[in-house]
Amino acid sequence: MIEIDDKIVSLDLLREGFACDLSKCKGICCVEGDFGAPLDIDEVDLLEEEWENYSPYMTEEGRKAVEEQGFMVVDVDGDYTTPLVDNAACAYAFEENGITFCAIERAYREGKCGFIKPISCHLYPIRVKRFRNGSAGLNYHRWAVCSSARECGKALGVPVYKGLKEPIIRAFGEEFYRQMELAEEMLKEQK
Repeated sequence: MIEIDDKIVSLDLLREGFACDLSKCKGICCVEGDFGAPLDIDEVDLLEEEWENYSPYMTEEGRKAVEEQGFMVVDVDGDYTTPLVDNAACAYAFEENGITFCAIERAYREGKCGFIKPISCHLYPIRVKRFRNGSAGLNYHRWAVCSSARECGKALGVPVYKGLKEPIIRAFGEEFYRQMELAEEMLKEQK
């Protein structure tokens, strides 16, 4: 672990490979799991505000799930998460040519929505744990459904944090990302 600003960062984010390979995983991370994706409370408001912009990209079942469950649900730990369709796929997901995508992100990328998607989804496989003192821990979550991403990242020589440059900058800023680059350089020099 290293400390950057007020964040404790797992060295695995600098050492381990990760690059999404949708041709192999088919976006299964939006379908598998026991609960929806974690949400920050301010994201719930954004989901509601942007509903008209991204809902046309959703499946009928996804729209119905949101209408019945709301823009978020509370999981067994008391955390806010995205609603699910039949306890499986994220309500905000849709399938195209056998690959599952995020309706919110599609609307954003097409310039129709101002919210890209929940930060927990954007940062995955980085999981952020917030502490009471305001600091945070950034850990690498290994999920079996992402084995192809680990293989792809390793083959390409792309560490987790480099594959997630956009969401890291979105969540923590450019200076934080630059500090991660410097930390990786220091690790390489130590070898």
